[in-house]
Amino acid sequence: MILHEWVTEESIDRQARATFIKSLVVTSRGAVPIAMARTRAWSRDRCEGVVLLVHGFGQNRRAWHLPLRSPSNYLAAAGFDVFAIDLRGYGRSRDLGARRATDVSDHVREDIPAAVEEALRLSGAGSVFLVGHSLGGLLCYAAAPGLAGAVAGVVSLGSPYYFAAGQPGLRRFGDVLLWLDRMIGIKQVGVGLYPVAQALRAGRTLLESRLAPLPFRGYAPGSIEDDVLGEHMNRAMDFADLGVILTLFRSGVRQRVRGNIGGLEDYAQAFERLAAPLLVVAGRYDDLAPPESVRPAYVRSSSPDKTYRVLGHGHLDILVGRFAPQTTWPLLEGWLAKRARV
Repeated sequence: MILHEWVTEESIDRQARATFIKSLVVTSRGAVPIAMARTRAWSRDRCEGVVLLVHGFGQNRRAWHLPLRSPSNYLAAAGFDVFAIDLRGYGRSRDLGARRATDVSDHVREDIPAAVEEALRLSGAGSVFLVGHSLGGLLCYAAAPGLAGAVAGVVSLGSPYYFAAGQPGLRRFGDVLLWLDRMIGIKQVGVGLYPVAQALRAGRTLLESRLAPLPFRGYAPGSIEDDVLGEHMNRAMDFADLGVILTLFRSGVRQRVRGNIGGLEDYAQAFERLAAPLLVVAGRYDDLAPPESVRPAYVRSSSPDKTYRVLGHGHLDILVGRFAPQTTWPLLEGWLAKRARV
């Protein structure tokens, strides 16, 4: 259901601007409202394909659309009908009353299928591309097999199939969190990330230093301009559900014996058998999802049409960094356009 629709001129990347049709869309699965932002180019008569964008851990749909830099607008300007979801408990979905998930699988079984169904109904298309960043990519892996012929392809950006692989510091941090959970029980704790984001922004100089006290960062040093980083911290950083992050770290412990989809083990075999086209993109300087943790999704997939790329980015800048419009975005657009034509 479209709640509101308007025409506006917005940035694609700073001074590069275009006119778009924007819609606020709401659907539901049961009594849980799921909100999406829909973006289409005003000047395009032909739709290249339908894309559902799924945000990462602790973020909301605005991760795909900042006032100064918008991968969502970029794809719409290229002719795609773009839907960006707010998973339950995040962004506009939370504002409409959707409480946070009791388990990360709620996003897989309910949120993404509801969003796909509504996107196909509104667009009139027969299939949709699932594109996820970070945890969003893992959710796309897990949801795609259950959507049968409705999925035209799956794309992940910085999504750690083997969580914490290649990052000993992150693994040690996870061991501490798991110990705290055993001692005092923290899995039901949620943390609003706005103040955390502001503190990280204020301490950017220290965070980007080699002397930083943490062995991992959210982006590669020098990869995002101050104003774009400020927009992301102010708008896209949302809410951290410690239950979700504990699920991921528990999977990391199990991965020391065997691998799985970052805490979504029940879906791994179905994903690995999926024949839909697959694009897996890793960031060479990603401290949260290094290539060692991302590449196994490509290796284990049996898709006859699968692609793996490593770009010179970190975790956030692979999406909205200063060089993303020249690297990540064209790669994504070209891959989608080729499969949409097929």
